[in-house]
Amino acid sequence: VSDTDIKELEDVFGLNGQVEHKLNFLRKNVSKDIKLVLIAHSIGCYITLEMMKRASELQVLRSVLLFPTIERMAQSPQGKLMTPLLCKLRYALYMPVYLLSFLPEGVKASLVRFALRGMKSCDESSITTSINLFSVDCIANILYLASQEMIKVVERDSTTIKQNLKKLIFYYGTGDSWCPQHYYDEIKMDFPDGDIRLCEKGLRHAFVLDASKEMAAMITDWLQDDLTKL
Repeated sequence: VSDTDIKELEDVFGLNGQVEHKLNFLRKNVSKDIKLVLIAHSIGCYITLEMMKRASELQVLRSVLLFPTIERMAQSPQGKLMTPLLCKLRYALYMPVYLLSFLPEGVKASLVRFALRGMKSCDESSITTSINLFSVDCIANILYLASQEMIKVVERDSTTIKQNLKKLIFYYGTGDSWCPQHYYDEIKMDFPDGDIRLCEKGLRHAFVLDASKEMAAMITDWLQDDLTKL
């Protein structure tokens, strides 16, 4: 809050507010002549494209868009399942979260570990971060933003993609229920010269839970040539 003019933003927890929040942060804290590498995941990819659209003055060297939810979110397999919950029933979730918020921290951690028990290896930081989900304010903001995503993330912004194609790296999953593989096939067809990749490692959409180091190593390799030119 202290790093941005957050009070001047309307609906800061909405999708547009989140785009402006990130732009305000850069404008306030980063010199205009600094070259930027933007790395985004899921809805962050939509936010990143919007930033590049609204602030063409940013010195973006490369944008890496991981499992990008940049189109037809409500029509995706997961979107069809979640849209009714997010747009019509989200208030019903507040009471159980409120009650769970009174549990001791150790019990909350145990519940998170139980929910993630199917993973071969889970980053301990994921456990710590997930405990925040027992906060009603946190859940309310998450569900509100998600409901806006279902409504507003409809058409792919092909104009912005075309204008910045040489700066973009897309990375799609093979079994991603938020941006299914045919979204990859279509964008690959529309932009045959783009750097648009399909995951061959079977990583999940929420790769941060169990494959963050593997993803970081891949991104480092992708950016090596760009960074050596600086």
